[in-house]
Amino acid sequence: MTSREAAFRRIEDAARAAHGPPGPAYFLALAIAGGTAAFGGWAYSLIVRGGLHWTGLERPGMWGNLITDFVFWVGIAHSGTLISAILFLFRARFRTAVYRVAEMMTVFAVMTAGLYPIFHLGRPWFAYWLLPYPNQRLLWPNFRSPLIWDVFAVSTYLIVSTIFLFVGVAPDAAALRDREPPGWRRKLYGALAFGWRGTDEQWRHYTRAYLFFAAFATPLVVSVHSVVSWDFAVSILPGWHSTLFPPYFVAGAILSGVAMVITILVPLRKAFRLEELITQRHLDMLCRLVILTSLIVTYSYATELLLAVREPASDPERGTFLYRLGGDYAPLWYLMVACNCLGPALLFLRRVRERPAALLAICVLVNVGMWLERFNIVVTSLAHDRLPFDWRVYTPSWVEWAMTFGAFGWFFFLFLLGLKLVPPISIAELKEEHAHGEAGAGLAGEEPHAP
Repeated sequence: MTSREAAFRRIEDAARAAHGPPGPAYFLALAIAGGTAAFGGWAYSLIVRGGLHWTGLERPGMWGNLITDFVFWVGIAHSGTLISAILFLFRARFRTAVYRVAEMMTVFAVMTAGLYPIFHLGRPWFAYWLLPYPNQRLLWPNFRSPLIWDVFAVSTYLIVSTIFLFVGVAPDAAALRDREPPGWRRKLYGALAFGWRGTDEQWRHYTRAYLFFAAFATPLVVSVHSVVSWDFAVSILPGWHSTLFPPYFVAGAILSGVAMVITILVPLRKAFRLEELITQRHLDMLCRLVILTSLIVTYSYATELLLAVREPASDPERGTFLYRLGGDYAPLWYLMVACNCLGPALLFLRRVRERPAALLAICVLVNVGMWLERFNIVVTSLAHDRLPFDWRVYTPSWVEWAMTFGAFGWFFFLFLLGLKLVPPISIAELKEEHAHGEAGAGLAGEEPHAP
């Protein structure tokens, strides 16, 4: 067996090891995630059966944790398309070892975000009314409603990201199918391979299709979260009516998504012993994306604040932002800045980027900060609008917190199941990367090296 064949075999073995028999830690994590999701579902049933009095919502703050969760999960989904599509078009080779996890995360995050338009209906059994379909009652959705915009944005993103995931999985599933003994897993890999045999004609069609889907999915990174930002920007409420929101939301979405990818990758590479394939260099490059998007978000914070402070003292926009700085929710605003602006700045230090524990802590705090950013945008503008008579402090109830944590449980439950069904690394592209590295080393007169 040549060194190249041995390296290819190690890549396949690493993917198969991730699909080995689960241990007690896996079942414990699955039980915790599933139990948390079930508790969140039960909490939502209280709202369906008893009404909104189970929440902390009251006029004028009729949006709270639930819309915050929706925007947060749509944002988490964006890094998958960024890493798999945009970086593919730019031929960034560091994406090969990490993009499969990012794509899986995207699909499951969109499936989580897609629950919230149904939650906001109040009557989830009428969820099909959100879709424009011919019917004898002549019922059509209100296309001027932000709820309908969200449905179209999320459903489009879910369809495209799912197709993109399965297109990339086909060659990898075929490689695992050929090494599996007869059984249900071999049948599963055969279904995911879509008849893949690795012929020249199949590779030619595959590369063209993958390039097409990458080009098609790239505008979604900008469009989907821009549509979500319009939920706020089209209003005339102080703190929401801003043309800055679309690019501001997109940058924040990529920041939270890349931070979530790192949060998943750090324990994943340790648990499945993937350090040889998902190297420190891959994490280092992802850290640079976190730094870049954090700087854009910091600039957006400063721009938004300075534009508001320049307004006359009587302007409601100025009052809303001063309320964020010194009002009831001020501690949350300063914590948001610390998590999203100051924390990622530590990644400029190489010794911080090379310590997995520090990297994991910073990325967890980034996601806390991004959730708080959405909360501050939603709640402060509603709690402190133009009429002082209506000013009220919104406090989420335990039911809303249960649904928030239940969404995290649902996401991680799906992700843990996906890890055992879909290869967590791209076998085909890692083989290609190794072949290119081996050829380059040979041209330079150096010894070939395994990944």
